[in-house]
Order: sequence, then C-alpha cells, then structure tokens
Amino acid sequence: MTATPGLMIAAPASGTGKTTVMLGLLRAFRDGGVTVQPFKSGPDYIDPAFHRAASGRPSFNLDSWAMPQGMLDALAARGDDADLVLAEASMGLFDGVARPGATGNGASADIARLMGWPVVLVIDVSGQAQSAAATALGFSRFDPAVPVAGVILNRVASARHERLARAGMEAVGMPVFGCLPRRGDLQLSERHLGLVQAVEHSDLDARIDAYAAFLAQHVNLPALRDAARGSARTPSAAPRVAPPAQRIALARDEAFSFTYPHLLDGWRAAGAEILPFSPLADEAPDAGADLVWLPGGYPELHAERLAAADQFRAGLRAHAADRPVHGECGGYMALGEALIDAEGTPHRMAGLLGLVTSYAQRRMHLGYRRATLHGPIGTLATGTPLAGHEFHYSTIVEQPDLPLAHVTDADGNDVPDTGSWRRRVSGTFFHLIAAGQRT
Repeated sequence: MTATPGLMIAAPASGTGKTTVMLGLLRAFRDGGVTVQPFKSGPDYIDPAFHRAASGRPSFNLDSWAMPQGMLDALAARGDDADLVLAEASMGLFDGVARPGATGNGASADIARLMGWPVVLVIDVSGQAQSAAATALGFSRFDPAVPVAGVILNRVASARHERLARAGMEAVGMPVFGCLPRRGDLQLSERHLGLVQAVEHSDLDARIDAYAAFLAQHVNLPALRDAARGSARTPSAAPRVAPPAQRIALARDEAFSFTYPHLLDGWRAAGAEILPFSPLADEAPDAGADLVWLPGGYPELHAERLAAADQFRAGLRAHAADRPVHGECGGYMALGEALIDAEGTPHRMAGLLGLVTSYAQRRMHLGYRRATLHGPIGTLATGTPLAGHEFHYSTIVEQPDLPLAHVTDADGNDVPDTGSWRRRVSGTFFHLIAAGQRT
C-alpha cells in the first residue's frame, strides 16, 4: 500500500529549536485543514504529549534499536488515515549507539530511511552565515539513503544575516524552506530530564498558537508539504504487545507520567483495561486492579507530598499483599524506603522495597538497556527479554532486595542497576519499550 507522505524534522545536534519548529508546524498544518500525524524518533516520553496538544492526534515513539520491524510498521500505520506525517528526531540526525539493536542503532536517520521520509534540517545559524551550508551539505551526503529535502534556518539575527545564510545554501543547491528570526520568547522551559511536561503549562495552547503563527509567517508550508514522501508498505498484522495484566492501575499525575504511548495503546489493543489514579492527590489504586504500575516522572519534586500520601501508601500495601506492583525509575524510587532530595532531606516512600535513592549525590545514568527477568512483572514471566531506556540523576544508597533482572547496556556491558524485587513488588530504573523481543 502507498504510505502517507511524511518528513523527518531533524537537526545536526540538540538545542537547535527543532521541538518548537515541530510544534509550530503541527498546529499550522492542522489549522490549515491538513490532518497531520506526529511521531517521535527515539526514547523520549515527554515530547509526544506536546505533539498531541499541537496536532490533536496521539503521537507515538519509533525506536530502531528497541523495536522490531513489525512494531515499527504497525505504529507507522497509525498515520495511514492522515494527510501528512511529521516525525521529530532526537539529538543529531545520525546519533545512535555503536551496536545495532532490533532494526538499527537508534538514530533518527534509521527511521527516516526505513519509512522513506525525507529530512528537513533545522539549523541554528547563530554565530555563522554561509558556513551553515557546509553543515547542510555534509548531512546531505553522509548517507545517500537518507535524503535531505532542505533546511529551516533558525535564530536568524537580521535581514543581512538571512541573505548571507541563504547565499551559502544556494551555492550548494540546498533548498531553504524558511528562515526564523531570533525570538527569545518562543521557548519552552526545561529541567534536568528535558522539557517541563506539557501538563504543567497552563498556557500551552496559546504558546503553540504563537509558534504556529510564527512558522506560518516565515516558512513555506506548501513547499514543505510537497517535499514529503513515504515508502510503500506491505500491510501486516500488528505484533501483539503483551500487557503485564488485564486490569492495570496506572499512576498518572505530575509526579508519574513517563509511559510510552505505544505501550498503553498496545495494552488496550490486547484487551487490558487502564485504571488511572493520582498518588499526588492521595488516591489509592483501584481495589479491583490485577496490577499496579507506577511510571517514571519527577517524584523528587513532590517528595514531601508523597511522604504524606497515607491513603495512596495504604492502598499500595493492600494491593501488594496478594497482587503485583511494579515501578519504573521514579515509580521504582517511590516504592522504596526513602528518597533523599537534592538538599539531603530524606522523605519516606512506600516501603515495599528496601531501596533508598538520593538526589544529593547527583549522577547521570543514560542509555539503552537489555534485560532478562529473574523474577516476574505481572504476567511477564521470569526469563522474558525486555528492551528499554534509562535516564535519571539519582544514586542508589541502599538496595537490599533480590536483583530483578540481568541488565546490560547497548554494547553488552553489564549494568549494576539491575532493578529489584521482593515477593510481589518489583522495580527497574529503565523504562520498558518492548517485551519478548531479542534485540
């Protein structure tokens, strides 16, 4: 079948402003009557919520390291009823890990190549002019299978600056879809794991409207849409995403929100029921749930409120008496004995595991993870292979429980943070992307 035409919105590096460009394009096309399907390349659990707010459609991660081809194709098919696909890259276009995984090394270029989406490079031209063309030319020639359709020049300082930058692009035959003047007010705030979450922006819709107006004024949207392409795709049955239980109580608030959309979508498609609750509102999980799942998030920013959430803690304990509980990263920390904040103050957590973590001893943990379970996570049995990604700044102070899994990084090196389990309670520092697939 003929796939919906698409583009990969990418950049030479992080920090170029491509997320602002992506959100502006999504809203501008939507407001112009174009049904646009967003995707996010790589293991990012924050940006898809912004994409959904801008486009009105759910956004899904596409990850060449963790996802087999069938899963990628099934997720890409979510855009088959759209007029246009826009996928946002992660980091620099060709940045990935050294050893390939399921279908590639995790680079956004893999996804562009597999899906046949031409690349639009967002280039920050601060501090340069014609030299930006050398960057664009190098990216266009690095891999002939990943065509660069053109560029959007960002943070242009003046009309003269624009003329010089455009002249450089013209000299190497690189199309320029638009030039964005420098605007300090069109930025999203960030914290240590990336953008401040979409749910925390009370004025998000107005912000995205401003981005859209800005993009529509300075970018040739018809030319951009004309540049979109897509590879023909053979229809195939979507691979089943096995849920860890049939009735899943899912923590969902500003402290616990880092769950990949494709997992929840896949669990529901497999017949699972998702039952949201808010630990920050001191809500207990649904008493009829088969499993409680605490996603990652920012428990360290809400540690005092979590320590005082007695109904939440009592509900967790009651559930764990005869049914499984699992936490990922921030959710894992919340299942432990204590969380020590950045000032060194300890806060009582659920106490279902012996884990004690600290933000006073700050250290970044980042990368893909392969794991083989030593104990079950709900219906995910011992021995199940998992693929995921870890990104946090906390340090383990105590971890007295059994290791949950044998964990390695993308290069096959053992990772000491194995997760842990005690009776029916388990946790990992990595966020699950795919289960049951050997990468």
